[in-house]
Amino acid sequence: MTDRRHFLGQAAWACAGLALAPRAAFAADAPRLLTATDVHVKDYPTVAAVRWIGDAMAEQTGGRVQLRQYHSGQLGRESEAIDMARFGAIDITRVYTGALNNAFPLTQALCLPYVFDSVPHLRRALDGEVGAQVLGGFEARGLVGLAIYDSGARCFYNTRRALRVPADLAGLKLRVPPSDIFIRLLRTLGANPTPLAFGEVFSALETHLIDGAENNIRSFHSSRHFEAAGYWSQTEHSYAPDVLLMSRRSLDALLPDDRDRLLDLARQSVAVMRTAWDASETAARDAVRTAGVAINDADMSAFRRAAEPLLREYLQAPALASLHRRIRDLA
Repeated sequence: MTDRRHFLGQAAWACAGLALAPRAAFAADAPRLLTATDVHVKDYPTVAAVRWIGDAMAEQTGGRVQLRQYHSGQLGRESEAIDMARFGAIDITRVYTGALNNAFPLTQALCLPYVFDSVPHLRRALDGEVGAQVLGGFEARGLVGLAIYDSGARCFYNTRRALRVPADLAGLKLRVPPSDIFIRLLRTLGANPTPLAFGEVFSALETHLIDGAENNIRSFHSSRHFEAAGYWSQTEHSYAPDVLLMSRRSLDALLPDDRDRLLDLARQSVAVMRTAWDASETAARDAVRTAGVAINDADMSAFRRAAEPLLREYLQAPALASLHRRIRDLA
Protein backbone atom coordinates (compact mmCIF):
# COMPACT_ATOMS: atom_id res chain seq x y z
CA MET A 1 0.00 0.00 0.00
CA THR A 2 2.88 2.37 0.84
CA ASP A 3 4.50 1.71 -2.55
CA ARG A 4 1.23 2.40 -4.32
CA ARG A 5 0.66 5.67 -2.45
CA HIS A 6 4.23 6.75 -3.15
CA PHE A 7 3.89 5.96 -6.86
CA LEU A 8 0.49 7.63 -7.19
CA GLY A 9 1.81 10.69 -5.36
CA GLN A 10 4.69 10.91 -7.80
CA ALA A 11 2.28 10.29 -10.67
CA ALA A 12 0.10 13.22 -9.64
CA TRP A 13 3.10 15.55 -9.75
CA ALA A 14 4.18 14.00 -13.04
CA CYS A 15 0.77 14.61 -14.58
CA ALA A 16 0.90 18.26 -13.55
CA GLY A 17 4.40 18.66 -14.95
CA LEU A 18 3.65 16.82 -18.16
CA ALA A 19 0.64 18.99 -18.82
CA LEU A 20 2.95 22.01 -18.89
CA ALA A 21 6.07 20.48 -20.43
CA PRO A 22 6.83 21.11 -24.09
CA ARG A 23 7.34 18.06 -26.28
CA ALA A 24 10.99 19.03 -26.78
CA ALA A 25 11.63 18.55 -23.04
CA PHE A 26 11.86 14.81 -23.58
CA ALA A 27 15.32 13.56 -24.50
CA ALA A 28 14.46 10.82 -26.98
CA ASP A 29 17.94 9.32 -27.02
CA ALA A 30 18.20 9.02 -23.22
CA PRO A 31 17.80 5.63 -21.48
CA ARG A 32 14.12 4.98 -20.80
CA LEU A 33 12.37 2.94 -18.13
CA LEU A 34 8.79 2.30 -19.17
CA THR A 35 6.14 1.36 -16.60
CA ALA A 36 3.33 -1.12 -17.26
CA THR A 37 0.34 -2.04 -15.09
CA ASP A 38 -2.14 -4.90 -14.86
CA VAL A 39 -4.66 -5.94 -12.23
CA HIS A 40 -3.91 -9.61 -12.87
CA VAL A 41 -1.34 -11.79 -11.11
CA LYS A 42 2.26 -12.17 -12.24
CA ASP A 43 1.76 -15.45 -14.14
CA TYR A 44 -1.42 -14.32 -15.95
CA PRO A 45 -1.10 -14.55 -19.77
CA THR A 46 -1.46 -10.80 -20.35
CA VAL A 47 1.21 -10.06 -17.74
CA ALA A 48 3.47 -12.68 -19.34
CA ALA A 49 2.96 -11.14 -22.79
CA VAL A 50 3.90 -7.63 -21.62
CA ARG A 51 6.90 -9.05 -19.76
CA TRP A 52 7.95 -10.62 -23.07
CA ILE A 53 7.70 -7.20 -24.74
CA GLY A 54 9.91 -5.69 -22.05
CA ASP A 55 12.52 -8.44 -22.30
CA ALA A 56 12.64 -8.13 -26.08
CA MET A 57 12.90 -4.33 -25.95
CA ALA A 58 15.79 -4.52 -23.49
CA GLU A 59 17.59 -7.09 -25.62
CA GLN A 60 17.09 -5.27 -28.92
CA THR A 61 18.12 -1.86 -27.54
CA GLY A 62 21.08 -3.11 -25.51
CA GLY A 63 19.26 -2.20 -22.31
CA ARG A 64 18.60 1.39 -23.35
CA VAL A 65 14.80 0.86 -23.20
CA GLN A 66 13.53 -1.29 -20.35
CA LEU A 67 10.12 -2.01 -18.85
CA ARG A 68 9.04 -2.38 -15.23
CA GLN A 69 5.75 -4.15 -14.50
CA TYR A 70 3.32 -3.50 -11.67
CA HIS A 71 0.99 -6.52 -11.70
CA SER A 72 -1.73 -7.72 -9.29
CA GLY A 73 -3.33 -4.28 -9.10
CA GLN A 74 -0.34 -2.76 -7.31
CA LEU A 75 -1.12 0.66 -8.77
CA GLY A 76 -4.88 0.48 -8.34
CA ARG A 77 -7.91 -0.05 -10.51
CA GLU A 78 -8.10 -0.17 -14.28
CA SER A 79 -9.99 3.12 -14.38
CA GLU A 80 -7.10 4.79 -12.56
CA ALA A 81 -4.58 3.21 -14.92
CA ILE A 82 -6.43 4.53 -17.97
CA ASP A 83 -6.27 8.10 -16.70
CA MET A 84 -2.62 7.79 -15.66
CA ALA A 85 -1.73 6.51 -19.13
CA ARG A 86 -3.66 9.30 -20.83
CA PHE A 87 -1.59 11.89 -18.99
CA GLY A 88 1.71 10.02 -19.27
CA ALA A 89 2.11 9.19 -15.56
CA ILE A 90 2.45 5.54 -16.58
CA ASP A 91 3.37 4.27 -20.01
CA ILE A 92 1.52 1.03 -20.71
CA THR A 93 -1.56 -0.62 -19.22
CA ARG A 94 -3.65 -3.67 -19.97
CA VAL A 95 -7.36 -2.91 -19.63
CA TYR A 96 -10.51 -4.97 -20.02
CA THR A 97 -12.69 -3.54 -22.80
CA GLY A 98 -15.73 -3.37 -20.55
CA ALA A 99 -13.99 -0.62 -18.58
CA LEU A 100 -13.48 1.33 -21.82
CA ASN A 101 -17.00 1.23 -23.24
CA ASN A 102 -18.19 4.64 -22.08
CA ALA A 103 -15.09 6.62 -23.05
CA PHE A 104 -14.37 4.69 -26.27
CA PRO A 105 -17.69 3.64 -27.83
CA LEU A 106 -16.20 1.44 -30.55
CA THR A 107 -15.14 -1.04 -27.85
CA GLN A 108 -18.82 -1.71 -27.22
CA ALA A 109 -18.97 -3.82 -30.38
CA LEU A 110 -16.56 -6.31 -28.78
CA CYS A 111 -18.52 -6.53 -25.52
CA LEU A 112 -22.11 -6.87 -26.70
CA PRO A 113 -23.83 -10.17 -25.83
CA TYR A 114 -23.60 -13.11 -28.20
CA VAL A 115 -21.73 -11.24 -30.93
CA PHE A 116 -18.99 -13.90 -31.20
CA ASP A 117 -19.64 -17.61 -31.59
CA SER A 118 -16.28 -18.94 -30.45
CA VAL A 119 -12.67 -18.03 -29.72
CA PRO A 120 -11.58 -18.70 -33.35
CA HIS A 121 -14.37 -16.37 -34.54
CA LEU A 122 -13.21 -13.71 -32.07
CA ARG A 123 -9.60 -13.99 -33.16
CA ARG A 124 -10.46 -13.67 -36.85
CA ALA A 125 -12.20 -10.38 -36.07
CA LEU A 126 -9.48 -9.03 -33.81
CA ASP A 127 -6.73 -9.87 -36.30
CA GLY A 128 -8.43 -8.02 -39.16
CA GLU A 129 -10.18 -4.75 -39.92
CA VAL A 130 -12.44 -4.91 -36.86
CA GLY A 131 -9.50 -4.99 -34.46
CA ALA A 132 -7.65 -2.29 -36.39
CA GLN A 133 -10.64 0.06 -36.27
CA VAL A 134 -11.12 -0.41 -32.52
CA LEU A 135 -7.42 0.19 -31.84
CA GLY A 136 -7.50 3.34 -33.95
CA GLY A 137 -10.30 4.74 -31.82
CA PHE A 138 -7.98 5.42 -28.87
CA GLU A 139 -5.93 8.07 -30.68
CA ALA A 140 -8.47 10.83 -30.02
CA ARG A 141 -7.81 10.81 -26.27
CA GLY A 142 -4.05 10.63 -25.94
CA LEU A 143 -3.68 6.85 -26.10
CA VAL A 144 -2.29 4.33 -28.57
CA GLY A 145 -3.91 0.92 -28.97
CA LEU A 146 -0.95 -1.46 -29.09
CA ALA A 147 -2.75 -4.81 -29.24
CA ILE A 148 -5.94 -6.65 -28.35
CA TYR A 149 -5.60 -9.73 -26.14
CA ASP A 150 -8.57 -12.08 -26.33
CA SER A 151 -9.61 -13.62 -23.03
CA GLY A 152 -12.05 -16.43 -23.67
CA ALA A 153 -15.74 -16.64 -22.96
CA ARG A 154 -17.25 -14.78 -20.03
CA CYS A 155 -19.67 -16.85 -17.97
CA PHE A 156 -21.60 -16.53 -14.70
CA TYR A 157 -20.49 -17.99 -11.38
CA ASN A 158 -22.19 -17.75 -8.01
CA THR A 159 -22.49 -19.08 -4.48
CA ARG A 160 -26.07 -20.34 -4.58
CA ARG A 161 -27.17 -22.47 -7.53
CA ALA A 162 -26.61 -23.70 -11.07
CA LEU A 163 -27.78 -21.23 -13.73
CA ARG A 164 -29.22 -23.00 -16.75
CA VAL A 165 -31.79 -20.53 -18.10
CA PRO A 166 -32.14 -16.76 -17.66
CA ALA A 167 -34.90 -17.22 -15.07
CA ASP A 168 -32.33 -18.81 -12.75
CA LEU A 169 -30.61 -15.41 -12.38
CA ALA A 170 -33.69 -13.84 -10.76
CA GLY A 171 -32.82 -12.06 -7.53
CA LEU A 172 -29.08 -12.75 -7.64
CA LYS A 173 -26.70 -9.87 -6.90
CA LEU A 174 -23.93 -10.29 -9.46
CA ARG A 175 -20.81 -8.18 -9.83
CA VAL A 176 -20.28 -6.47 -13.15
CA PRO A 177 -17.47 -4.20 -14.37
CA PRO A 178 -18.30 -0.47 -14.58
CA SER A 179 -19.82 -0.80 -18.03
CA ASP A 180 -23.34 0.16 -19.06
CA ILE A 181 -23.52 -2.86 -21.37
CA PHE A 182 -22.95 -5.36 -18.57
CA ILE A 183 -25.15 -3.51 -16.10
CA ARG A 184 -28.01 -3.45 -18.57
CA LEU A 185 -27.43 -7.03 -19.70
CA LEU A 186 -27.80 -8.37 -16.16
CA ARG A 187 -30.94 -6.35 -15.60
CA THR A 188 -32.31 -7.69 -18.87
CA LEU A 189 -31.57 -11.24 -17.70
CA GLY A 190 -33.29 -10.65 -14.36
CA ALA A 191 -30.29 -10.29 -12.02
CA ASN A 192 -29.32 -7.36 -9.81
CA PRO A 193 -26.04 -5.93 -11.21
CA THR A 194 -23.51 -4.64 -8.71
CA PRO A 195 -20.61 -2.66 -10.25
CA LEU A 196 -17.35 -3.36 -8.42
CA ALA A 197 -13.66 -3.15 -9.21
CA PHE A 198 -12.10 -6.54 -9.98
CA GLY A 199 -9.94 -6.44 -6.86
CA GLU A 200 -12.99 -6.10 -4.61
CA VAL A 201 -14.85 -9.19 -5.82
CA PHE A 202 -13.29 -11.84 -3.57
CA SER A 203 -14.11 -10.04 -0.33
CA ALA A 204 -17.59 -9.19 -1.64
CA LEU A 205 -18.22 -12.90 -2.26
CA GLU A 206 -16.91 -13.88 1.16
CA THR A 207 -19.01 -11.28 2.98
CA HIS A 208 -22.11 -12.03 0.87
CA LEU A 209 -22.25 -8.49 -0.44
CA ILE A 210 -22.76 -10.21 -3.80
CA ASP A 211 -23.96 -13.67 -4.79
CA GLY A 212 -21.64 -14.03 -7.77
CA ALA A 213 -20.04 -12.43 -10.78
CA GLU A 214 -19.15 -13.05 -14.41
CA ASN A 215 -15.74 -13.48 -16.00
CA ASN A 216 -13.58 -15.92 -17.92
CA ILE A 217 -12.55 -19.13 -16.20
CA ARG A 218 -8.86 -18.20 -16.13
CA SER A 219 -9.64 -15.12 -14.03
CA PHE A 220 -12.12 -17.12 -11.93
CA HIS A 221 -9.22 -19.40 -11.03
CA SER A 222 -6.32 -16.94 -10.71
CA SER A 223 -8.37 -14.58 -8.49
CA ARG A 224 -9.35 -17.56 -6.32
CA HIS A 225 -13.01 -16.64 -6.63
CA PHE A 226 -13.71 -20.38 -6.96
CA GLU A 227 -12.94 -20.70 -3.25
CA ALA A 228 -16.06 -18.67 -2.46
CA ALA A 229 -18.33 -19.40 -5.43
CA GLY A 230 -19.03 -23.08 -6.08
CA TYR A 231 -21.19 -22.84 -9.21
CA TRP A 232 -19.89 -22.09 -12.72
CA SER A 233 -22.45 -21.84 -15.54
CA GLN A 234 -21.20 -21.94 -19.14
CA THR A 235 -23.32 -19.07 -20.50
CA GLU A 236 -20.64 -17.60 -22.82
CA HIS A 237 -22.64 -14.36 -22.89
CA SER A 238 -19.66 -12.23 -23.97
CA TYR A 239 -16.17 -12.65 -25.39
CA ALA A 240 -15.10 -9.13 -24.41
CA PRO A 241 -11.30 -9.00 -24.82
CA ASP A 242 -8.53 -6.91 -23.24
CA VAL A 243 -6.65 -4.01 -24.81
CA LEU A 244 -3.01 -3.08 -24.35
CA LEU A 245 -2.79 0.72 -24.29
CA MET A 246 0.13 3.13 -24.26
CA SER A 247 0.39 6.82 -23.55
CA ARG A 248 0.76 8.71 -26.83
CA ARG A 249 3.16 11.09 -25.08
CA SER A 250 5.32 8.17 -23.91
CA LEU A 251 5.44 6.57 -27.34
CA ASP A 252 6.33 9.84 -29.05
CA ALA A 253 9.16 10.38 -26.56
CA LEU A 254 10.99 7.33 -27.92
CA LEU A 255 13.41 7.37 -30.83
CA PRO A 256 11.65 6.58 -34.13
CA ASP A 257 13.34 3.17 -34.38
CA ASP A 258 12.34 2.37 -30.81
CA ARG A 259 8.76 3.38 -31.51
CA ASP A 260 8.62 1.05 -34.49
CA ARG A 261 10.27 -1.70 -32.48
CA LEU A 262 7.78 -1.39 -29.63
CA LEU A 263 4.76 -1.35 -31.95
CA ASP A 264 6.05 -4.44 -33.75
CA LEU A 265 6.76 -6.31 -30.50
CA ALA A 266 3.28 -5.46 -29.21
CA ARG A 267 1.76 -7.04 -32.31
CA GLN A 268 3.96 -10.11 -31.89
CA SER A 269 2.99 -10.38 -28.21
CA VAL A 270 -0.56 -11.35 -29.20
CA ALA A 271 0.70 -14.80 -30.24
CA VAL A 272 2.70 -15.05 -27.01
CA MET A 273 -0.39 -14.24 -24.99
CA ARG A 274 -2.61 -16.67 -26.90
CA THR A 275 -0.21 -19.57 -26.45
CA ALA A 276 -0.12 -18.96 -22.72
CA TRP A 277 -3.86 -18.38 -22.59
CA ASP A 278 -4.88 -21.58 -24.36
CA ALA A 279 -2.74 -23.74 -22.07
CA SER A 280 -3.73 -21.96 -18.86
CA GLU A 281 -7.45 -21.89 -19.64
CA THR A 282 -7.56 -25.68 -19.83
CA ALA A 283 -5.52 -25.97 -16.64
CA ALA A 284 -7.81 -23.50 -14.86
CA ARG A 285 -10.93 -25.44 -15.78
CA ASP A 286 -9.40 -28.68 -14.52
CA ALA A 287 -8.24 -27.00 -11.31
CA VAL A 288 -11.60 -25.51 -10.33
CA ARG A 289 -13.38 -28.76 -11.15
CA THR A 290 -10.93 -30.63 -8.94
CA ALA A 291 -11.57 -28.07 -6.19
CA GLY A 292 -15.25 -29.03 -6.24
CA VAL A 293 -16.81 -26.32 -8.40
CA ALA A 294 -20.00 -27.57 -10.09
CA ILE A 295 -19.74 -26.72 -13.82
CA ASN A 296 -22.93 -26.85 -15.85
CA ASP A 297 -23.97 -26.14 -19.42
CA ALA A 298 -26.54 -23.43 -20.03
CA ASP A 299 -29.41 -23.11 -22.50
CA MET A 300 -27.55 -20.88 -24.93
CA SER A 301 -30.58 -20.33 -27.15
CA ALA A 302 -32.61 -19.07 -24.20
CA PHE A 303 -29.86 -16.67 -23.15
CA ARG A 304 -29.45 -15.37 -26.70
CA ARG A 305 -33.18 -14.71 -26.99
CA ALA A 306 -33.25 -12.91 -23.65
CA ALA A 307 -30.30 -10.68 -24.64
CA GLU A 308 -31.59 -9.89 -28.14
CA PRO A 309 -33.51 -6.68 -27.23
CA LEU A 310 -30.39 -5.15 -25.68
CA LEU A 311 -28.30 -6.08 -28.71
CA ARG A 312 -30.83 -4.54 -31.11
CA GLU A 313 -30.89 -1.32 -29.11
CA TYR A 314 -27.12 -0.86 -29.22
CA LEU A 315 -27.02 -1.64 -32.93
CA GLN A 316 -29.11 1.44 -33.62
CA ALA A 317 -25.77 3.28 -33.59
CA PRO A 318 -24.42 3.18 -37.19
CA ALA A 319 -20.76 2.70 -36.20
CA LEU A 320 -21.61 -0.28 -33.97
CA ALA A 321 -23.95 -1.75 -36.58
CA SER A 322 -21.17 -1.60 -39.17
CA LEU A 323 -18.67 -3.34 -36.88
CA HIS A 324 -21.27 -5.92 -35.92
CA ARG A 325 -21.91 -6.77 -39.58
CA ARG A 326 -18.18 -7.27 -40.17
CA ILE A 327 -17.94 -9.50 -37.10
CA ARG A 328 -20.91 -11.63 -38.10
CA ASP A 329 -19.57 -11.98 -41.65
CA LEU A 330 -16.56 -13.74 -40.10
CA ALA A 331 -18.64 -16.26 -38.12
